[in-house]
Amino acid sequence: MSRKPQLRGRAARLARLLPTGHDRAARTPFMLLVVLLLGGGLITLLMLNSSLNEGSFQLTKVKRQTQDLTDEEQQLQREVDEYAAPDALQRRARELGMVPGGDPAFLSPDGTVRGVPRAAPGPPALRQSAARPPVPLTPVPPAPRAPGAAPPSGPMAPRPPGAPAGGSRPASAPSAHPAPTTSGR
Repeated sequence: MSRKPQLRGRAARLARLLPTGHDRAARTPFMLLVVLLLGGGLITLLMLNSSLNEGSFQLTKVKRQTQDLTDEEQQLQREVDEYAAPDALQRRARELGMVPGGDPAFLSPDGTVRGVPRAAPGPPALRQSAARPPVPLTPVPPAPRAPGAAPPSGPMAPRPPGAPAGGSRPASAPSAHPAPTTSGR
């Protein structure tokens, strides 16, 4: 019969601080929980860091695109400014055959003319071509329809003689159907 010796005094107090077999089994789930929490925290931190890096790359890409578009806008604005310069406008107008207008004449609301209306000075070829009356266009006859077919409709459909322009009926014509109301009553 072997028995453990009984400890007394200071040794007994120290022995109580040491874990026994059944206490060690109770600590295992706690240690497992702590390890899982630390591992989960590290994985979450890694995912957060990678998403921040991805956002940083996207921000850099968008900043680069913004800078490229700003440079392009400035280049286009310089081109517009070059075309809008008075000497460039005058050169392009002469290339198109335009001439300076001279002094204008004004028509007052009561019908009197202030100033002397006259043609702008320019090359004789331009004045002759402007003096010629325009050549009238011959109307194109509509394509023949099949018997019993509905007449074409739409903005490009031919109008019958005497019909108003724009393809709409006159404002005084009564409608066959009353206009719907929006109140729902």
